[in-house]
Amino acid sequence: MKNRSNTAAVIISAISLGIAAAAAGIIVKNVFTAKASSVPAEETAESISAPALSLWTDSAPAKQKLTEYITAITAEGGEDYIPPEDRIAVFDLDGTLFCETDPNYFDYTLLKYRVLEDPDYKDKASDFEKETAEKIKRQNETGESFKGLETDHGKAVASAFAGMTMDEFNDYIQEFKQQDMPSYEGMKRGEGFYKPMLEVVDYLKKNDFTVYIVSGTDRFIVRGIVHDSALDLPNRCVIGSDESVVAPDQGDTDGLEYVYDDNDKLVLGGDFLIKNLKMNKVTVINQEIGQQPVLSFGNSSGDASMAEYVTSGNKYRSLAFMLCCDDTERENGNEEKAQKMYDMCEEFDWVPVSMKNDWTTIYGDGVTYIGR
Repeated sequence: MKNRSNTAAVIISAISLGIAAAAAGIIVKNVFTAKASSVPAEETAESISAPALSLWTDSAPAKQKLTEYITAITAEGGEDYIPPEDRIAVFDLDGTLFCETDPNYFDYTLLKYRVLEDPDYKDKASDFEKETAEKIKRQNETGESFKGLETDHGKAVASAFAGMTMDEFNDYIQEFKQQDMPSYEGMKRGEGFYKPMLEVVDYLKKNDFTVYIVSGTDRFIVRGIVHDSALDLPNRCVIGSDESVVAPDQGDTDGLEYVYDDNDKLVLGGDFLIKNLKMNKVTVINQEIGQQPVLSFGNSSGDASMAEYVTSGNKYRSLAFMLCCDDTERENGNEEKAQKMYDMCEEFDWVPVSMKNDWTTIYGDGVTYIGR
């Protein structure tokens, strides 16, 4: 109470000073800014976290861990203080920020549509593309798994969209995003963001974090998902699996030999380069971000290396959060997979997030899970 009284007294004094100065024709600058440091860091964090994490239950352990962490690392002079330039957070996409499977990953369903359903392309698809899309279809219908499908899918995406400009590919994704989500009422494919996790991103940004997506999904598809969405991140903060990009007339000419001219536009080159999962996420973080993040958010074993990289040997206090897909009423969860993640969190000292118990909503009002 003493701190609040002192703060109130400062504000009243500042107002009085401002009125008096105005009457005297004096310009007073930054009266409130000069006194901002008199507000305890705990009060500042509370004032930010209350509205920012309003879709989390008050008793959620993960919420408490995160807000306590932010209070500690933003308190100048504190032993856990992290300068803003070193506040880096990395997020997986599917199952962490965005609906993971309905009935499969967004990029899997996009390829299936392109190869098997798109009237402008299905008759042009290669045998390899059709074979890969058929495997996805069978996986959707039966749950059957196929060895090597992750990389085969990447290769098929690269070839099925080869020759498209960046804008054309993005436009294609935007159109696909307007399809209805098959297991939900009231939601389109491009609207499947977890609202409580969007709050986390906003909360971190308000506390001077730079936020990156580090996804196993094709980088350009992730950009298309984020484009014109509730997740406000620039393309430079989107990292994903990669395919080649070339000039239209480049052909087989090496990039060291070909010269881009004023008539060129970048197009998808048709070659799959790398699947950004597991250890590859650590490698690409080092290559593209260039420093060790302090927060990691994921949901599967594909994010384990990223989580361990963030929390191992870090010069700053760091945390890794893992979502557990334990909600089968509001979301197409899987209790068995959720339990495996809870067990991994206990083993590796990650912070589990219960989609069932920690969130008051997942997709917001008007969205209903109707089952597969």
